[in-house]
Amino acid sequence: MKLTVARVSGQPGGVRIFELRHPRRPALPAFEAGAHVDIHLPDGRVRQYSLFGDARDRSHYAIAVKREVDGRGGSNWLHDHVAAGQELPVSAPRSHFGLSSEAGSHLLLAGGIGITPMLAMARVLAACGGDFALHYFARSRSLAPLLQEIAECLPAQRVHLHFDDEPSTRVDIAAVAASQPGDAHLYYCGPPGFMGALRTAAADWPEERVHFEAFQPAYDENFVPEPFSVKLRSTGQVLDVPADASVLAVLRAAGVQVFASCENGVCGSCECGYLAGEPVHLDAVLSSAARASRFIPCISRANGQLTLDL
Repeated sequence: MKLTVARVSGQPGGVRIFELRHPRRPALPAFEAGAHVDIHLPDGRVRQYSLFGDARDRSHYAIAVKREVDGRGGSNWLHDHVAAGQELPVSAPRSHFGLSSEAGSHLLLAGGIGITPMLAMARVLAACGGDFALHYFARSRSLAPLLQEIAECLPAQRVHLHFDDEPSTRVDIAAVAASQPGDAHLYYCGPPGFMGALRTAAADWPEERVHFEAFQPAYDENFVPEPFSVKLRSTGQVLDVPADASVLAVLRAAGVQVFASCENGVCGSCECGYLAGEPVHLDAVLSSAARASRFIPCISRANGQLTLDL
């Protein structure tokens, strides 16, 4: 869709809000809380941003973009070049991070800009009378985006704010996770350190009760990429994957069309199946169960030869 940037506003912590509307239609495609859209940049790059607005209001989409000076360039371009009145190519919303209908209660844990999908989830739960608690962690109150929106749309008793520079607000994140009832589901999103702490805290939770969205996959400084090969089920063709290339890049070079978006292992758009071999999963999308048969070719690798269901 070509959407118009209706409004741009600033937020603490180097964050800008972009409100997107359709130039002709009064209602945009519906979205579930936790969904994101793809923003297509002029140079062909695609970046994902969570929708933090009210899922019941289809008049516009709202995204909050934190400037990442050392990032991959998407946030810098949006901050430096996008103003009200411009058009942006935007995908329809999609999600792999939704609320569970099986949960008796919902524990929402957000770190920094990870508040964006959590705010959308909390809005839905507040509107339907769901049992939830939102814990928002940030370095300081002055750097935490969307605090005003949280105060305006969520019941105060459901919100817990934690700031590194306010000792009275600090809490043991592992203790918060451990104190939940047996029917609770855990949702978390935030920067890498925050995600790592939650992975540890939720290690004993049943996998089906844990949901997360990462902005980047976990980084293993000891991992050394090695060459391997992939075999295509449809043709039997074997393609060599060098140590410095991704499976996705090799597939594209061979003329195999695989849709991809983030190319960083966090959105799942390039997901495919595999039939044989030993994959090395490096993504931040697939569950343990899915990894038995699914593969993310933009970032994951393999030992030896991997047969792809392509």
